[in-house]
Amino acid sequence: EVQLVESGGGMVQPGGSLRLSCAASGFPFSFYSLKWVRQTPGKGPEWVSTISPGVSITYYADSVKGRFTISRDNAKNTLYLQMNSLKPEDTALYYCARGAGPDSNYDYRGQVTQVTVSS
Repeated sequence: EVQLVESGGGMVQPGGSLRLSCAASGFPFSFYSLKWVRQTPGKGPEWVSTISPGVSITYYADSVKGRFTISRDNAKNTLYLQMNSLKPEDTALYYCARGAGPDSNYDYRGQVTQVTVSS
């Protein structure tokens, strides 16, 4: 059974940092592209970042480029999202998902973790 479990969300002041983690199981983690997607009430899902398998090529939405860093630890079957210089508009429910490409499409996704950026 494929499982993706996020952690690391919380509340932070503007300009602060958070690191999200996504622990994966039930599939050969190192062989798959993975991504982060976020969603806010009343809006559709917004793709944030994708990382490829193998050489770990990374892709970012323009809204987070230069502030967020996606990475993976294949030995730990874990995906990460380091979020720096957070802005109030980054407030959303974040989830990790299995899928390729710079879009919000996936075949499996985890639950969500809340990120709130507020003073």
